Amino acid sequence: MKKFLKKTIWISLICFYFFQIEIVRAIVPYYYFPSIKNLKKQSLNIGKNAYQLLYFGQYEDSLNLAKLAIKINAKDEKLWLILAEAQIANKKYKNALNSLNEAEQINSNISEIYFAKSNVYLKISQQAKAKIALEKGIKIEPNNYKAIFQLGNIFLMEKNYLGAIKLFDKSIKIKPDFWQAINNQGLAYFERNNINLSIKLFESAILIEENAEPLLGLASCLNIHDNELAIQLARKALAKDPKYVNYDYRKEQLWGEKLQVSTEILLQNEQLKKDVILAKSKINESS
Repeated sequence: MKKFLKKTIWISLICFYFFQIEIVRAIVPYYYFPSIKNLKKQSLNIGKNAYQLLYFGQYEDSLNLAKLAIKINAKDEKLWLILAEAQIANKKYKNALNSLNEAEQINSNISEIYFAKSNVYLKISQQAKAKIALEKGIKIEPNNYKAIFQLGNIFLMEKNYLGAIKLFDKSIKIKPDFWQAINNQGLAYFERNNINLSIKLFESAILIEENAEPLLGLASCLNIHDNELAIQLARKALAKDPKYVNYDYRKEQLWGEKLQVSTEILLQNEQLKKDVILAKSKINESS
């Protein structure tokens, strides 16, 4: 009986102990603390979602998600780059530059950081800084034909036509069918009064891509010697992209003063009057 009583007491104590543990578990909730690895994975997923929203034009939502990703993981340069892209899309250029500086501090050997910086500097009309940023990026990625082309465009803005031509040529050597660089060589050569070479370059660009810009550029080159063909080409250009009827728009596309004057003379031709009016009306409709 005594042994039985002892055994009963021990069993009761053990049961009481486990019962108390269950009570404690019922009162104190169990928390899951994610590992650093899981946190990084989640931040990257959020960053990817932010980038997708950016692609679909949901700029504000993209910015909010990118900010959240950075709060979770501020040590990933890719997330800072995504945040910068979202800030650029939302026209928060100063914030974008700060984000790109953060990315650079983490990893200064990523060309995209400097290309993005150049983009921001161009938007805020700081060409000298844009040029420096591009040159840094190209040192890291010397075969990036788009970056070389953009650097050539800055030289074109500065009216350094020979420098621009050399850079466009370098870009074309990397990508021979890059019609934009061929076209912009035509723009540069026209300002240097080499009209015949401009004609050849615009024609070469058109063979790759029958775009409104080289079509109108070629029309402006041919206007003096072959007015009939120039009018045909101008009509085709304005039909493809009415915005090229606008002087300021062409200036945005880096057309120099000499080509602008030649184009204005062409567009004042009586035979193009209806085409010019139609193009302007299309611009007004879309604005």
